[in-house]
Amino acid sequence: MAHGDGVTHDLVSLLGSGDRDFLVRNNGDQVKINTLSGKILGLYFSGSWCGPCRRFTPYLVEVYQELASKGDFEVVFISSDRDEESFSGYFSEMPWLAVPFSDLETRKGVKDLFKVRGIPHFVVIDANGKVCTDQGVVVVREYGVEGYPFTAERISFLKEQEEAAKKDQSLSSLLVSSSRDYLISSEGNKVSVSELEGKLVGLYFTLNIRKACKDFTQTLVKFYNSLKEKGEDFEIVLISLDFEEEHFKEGIAVPWLALPFKDKNCEKLARYFELETVPTLVIIGHDGKTLHPNVTELIEEHGIEAYPFSAEKIAELAEIEKVKLEAQTLESLLVSEDTDFVIETSGAKVPVSELVGKHILLYFSAHWCPPCRSFLPKLITAYHEIKAKDNAFEVIFISSDRDQSSFDDFFSSMPWLALPFGDPRKAFLQRKFKIQGIPAVVAISPTGKTVTTTARKLILAHGADAFPFTEEHLKHLEEKIEQEAKGWPEKVKSELHVEHDLARTRRNEYVCNGCRDSGSGWSFYCKECDFDLHPKCALKNNEATKDDPETKTKEGYVCDGDVCRKA
Repeated sequence: MAHGDGVTHDLVSLLGSGDRDFLVRNNGDQVKINTLSGKILGLYFSGSWCGPCRRFTPYLVEVYQELASKGDFEVVFISSDRDEESFSGYFSEMPWLAVPFSDLETRKGVKDLFKVRGIPHFVVIDANGKVCTDQGVVVVREYGVEGYPFTAERISFLKEQEEAAKKDQSLSSLLVSSSRDYLISSEGNKVSVSELEGKLVGLYFTLNIRKACKDFTQTLVKFYNSLKEKGEDFEIVLISLDFEEEHFKEGIAVPWLALPFKDKNCEKLARYFELETVPTLVIIGHDGKTLHPNVTELIEEHGIEAYPFSAEKIAELAEIEKVKLEAQTLESLLVSEDTDFVIETSGAKVPVSELVGKHILLYFSAHWCPPCRSFLPKLITAYHEIKAKDNAFEVIFISSDRDQSSFDDFFSSMPWLALPFGDPRKAFLQRKFKIQGIPAVVAISPTGKTVTTTARKLILAHGADAFPFTEEHLKHLEEKIEQEAKGWPEKVKSELHVEHDLARTRRNEYVCNGCRDSGSGWSFYCKECDFDLHPKCALKNNEATKDDPETKTKEGYVCDGDVCRKA
């Protein structure tokens, strides 16, 4: 958790400019900035066009309204909107103050001062004008009103409470709150949490708006009903993270119980179990302790054979998976019942048997996905270069497109093969290789064994040189690159980024600000500005230097998960 550097901020100087010594409310009223002196102040950097901001704002409104009675807390909206109409519409949803939209210079100056590179961003300043935290979005999401006054001491105290609660965990400590000791059924009936004591319980975290969650819910219903038919004492509690009540109601149309819509325990439990993805099914043992953090994959792979999720059962299933992996062939991956072919862009069928003995890349992608469209040209270039060296190589497109026309349009730009649109083998392959996001590339050897599930990253870093993606080959390739990198300067100047020097840096994945192509591995990087250049771009014209970079923020945003970041 990042906190302030001890600097005391004068609020009038910070939020005012020229003759303007006031902030505005959404009804046009003006409020003198000096009236905020002695209050705890939240600076809310947000924009109406930003999806993550739209989702976070209601949380902040709820916290603000609960704290309003204290009289010592205020929020100031610093807009990233691009026109006054958008600003006004968004600001109308907020009960707090704002820097006037017309004062671009102040808005930009405050963003630069607090190094705001992504929104939503929430900086909390204490009553003395010092920053408590610049990670207010995380604090509000995780702790809500309980986090007030958002100091490091308060957050540490709450974390200590959570750790203590984990040691004494029980079903009641997880599911009962100060205002509620019951769960609800799909019919709306209240069921006491005590009725589940002593049972094996699954806590099902889901977002019904997501297709993956809807699909798994169907699987889980069959799993649950099968266990009930066998007389097993197993229950499920739905923990819905949906934002809209209609989605919650759709998700609760199941044969098990649930926490009420937007119950505060939902977010609390998501944090408690360090939730990384949905759907997630946490198993609570008969003693109220956590038995397994997530059994969704086990249920998808093994059905009721995964029950009761004990250590012995997990070890047994791991052995089964090991045997399957050793026996894996291309046919076992791509042939399903009577479906034993892939297709060309013309629609012609190619039997899977014709691909046996070749190096295969399984390319999970979709037309609607901007990173997929960005990665595609790089993959096409690598494809042609690899084919020129070894014709026993092929790529198979596995689409996540939402309709046939989008699939056809995207596939028509590719020089390789594909599974037909809507092919059920896609779900099996996604589950098999644990594909959590796209684009993703899985490399399969000529014997049908999995070489790597991270071939996309390797292609970004090395292009066609990554082929055949084996550990031995990549080790030699890395040694070669490391040797080459030793001859590069530690820092360079670039006409593309005149503000600061760029330092030779190891990076996971990035977009080169020069050629706009994706990259991975080495970059010449400015940390302050989040600016990258491929070595080939940075070394065209450079001058080695020893100076340190200075801070500067660039404009332009891209949305990524729960935050919109500057590109």
